[in-house]
Amino acid sequence: MEHKDQDAPGLLAGARGWLALTVLALPALLIAMDLTALLLALPRLSADLGASGTEQLWISDAYGFLVAGFVITMGTLGDRVGRRRLLLAGAAAFAVLSVAAAWAPDLRTLIAARALLGVAGAALMPSTLALITSIFRDERQRGKAIAIWATCQFAGGAFGPVLAGILLQHFWWGSVFLVAVPVMVLLLVAGPFVLPEFRDRSAGRIDPVSVGLSLAAVLPVVYGLKQLTIAGAHDKVTPALTIAAGAGVGVAFVRRQLKLDSPLLDLRLLRNRPFTAILAALVFAGIAMAGTGLMVTQYLQSVLGHSPLASALLFAPMGLGVAAGTMTAPMLARRMRPSTAIASGLAVSALGCLPLTVADGVPAVMAGIALLALGTGPLFALGTGLVVGSVPPERAGSAASMSETSNYLGGSLGLAVIGVAGAFVYRARMDGAGGAASRTIAGAVAESHRLPSAQADELLGTARAAFTAGVHVTGLIAAVVFAGLAVLIAASARGGAPREVVPVEERGAGYAVR
Repeated sequence: MEHKDQDAPGLLAGARGWLALTVLALPALLIAMDLTALLLALPRLSADLGASGTEQLWISDAYGFLVAGFVITMGTLGDRVGRRRLLLAGAAAFAVLSVAAAWAPDLRTLIAARALLGVAGAALMPSTLALITSIFRDERQRGKAIAIWATCQFAGGAFGPVLAGILLQHFWWGSVFLVAVPVMVLLLVAGPFVLPEFRDRSAGRIDPVSVGLSLAAVLPVVYGLKQLTIAGAHDKVTPALTIAAGAGVGVAFVRRQLKLDSPLLDLRLLRNRPFTAILAALVFAGIAMAGTGLMVTQYLQSVLGHSPLASALLFAPMGLGVAAGTMTAPMLARRMRPSTAIASGLAVSALGCLPLTVADGVPAVMAGIALLALGTGPLFALGTGLVVGSVPPERAGSAASMSETSNYLGGSLGLAVIGVAGAFVYRARMDGAGGAASRTIAGAVAESHRLPSAQADELLGTARAAFTAGVHVTGLIAAVVFAGLAVLIAASARGGAPREVVPVEERGAGYAVR
């Protein structure tokens, strides 16, 4: 492993290490802001470029698709070629592509730029997390550093729509893409001076077949899950077949990784039960959060009638709640075992879902999402720290990619599974309405414009009640998920926290757990 000296002797990082954290946390903040800011810019962007509904989906989803597809490859690539080198290459590409997206002359150019931004983003995220793990070798310092990094991510997601609203009042839609450029330039200027280089010299070459299999497994699954959220009742077969095809390739990918001496993704790590439990918790917490987030944002706009910007402000407690939870997580870890803090936080999240099961207005919704999000903070901060801290430093990129992949899959599953559950409740309640009104609340709003006033009010009242019932069911599902995760983490902790997994010297002998 190649690395430069730390600021202080021993394990403790000094002032230079904390300065490096600042440089690494800023991209996490801005990338999260860039993702959520785009949602508010979509209507104006679509009007200027004439985007159809399908094209809008590709503009918003192309980034996430490619991040999900490439994060495994990039996490392992950083271990081999150098994490700082990969991070700076990703930052340069992200800056250039952000400019290209801001001044895209047509939809094809914009969608292509968003897709390539996803590849650059996949290079950035696991590299930042792996570098933090390499810089902060002391467990307590590492926990605090990862908590700060995670806080920046979730705070950025909360403030993204607010920033977009301000920019869109004074500038054109492309301005939301340009926000990331100065931060990436700062990273490129300061990175070579404050960031150490880490790479695993003993790692073998990347297996191109494994890269192809990982893309062919992840991309169809993520695409199919997203299509399930927008497909009609008679259009579910194609997304389901797409998911099944991706899962089949995934089986081939797993088998190949278990046979290789230098796998792209080190699946032997999953033999560590607490490690696996935390990855599962990251997936299912992502499901619950994404699903409730989808329903609540629609509830604020379509049922309560708030504007997109007002809805973004009212929804901010979810991002701010996670940020507060991640910042307080290191303090909790000093008073109790990390697994206890994570399980307790997930129990709080389950309680936070209860107001959503009876929500009828802004106060209940805001209180529910704030408490729900606050409880997930220890999972995202301490759980991520336990995952990347349980492997040797030279394998941190691979572990980071597993953590990031869990988050992306959880978000995609949440939009599909819980979103579909909410849609099922709505359609069951609106079965007699017919037409577009029976499928979505947006269809009911459009249908009401063609009806006399009294009939329009009756239709909207029924549709809003039906959608609110869907929110209640979503809250109940999320409560069950969080409660189950709390039990899972508590049970897995009986065998101890994830321990360091180290290679056994004999070729092909696998891994031992310290």
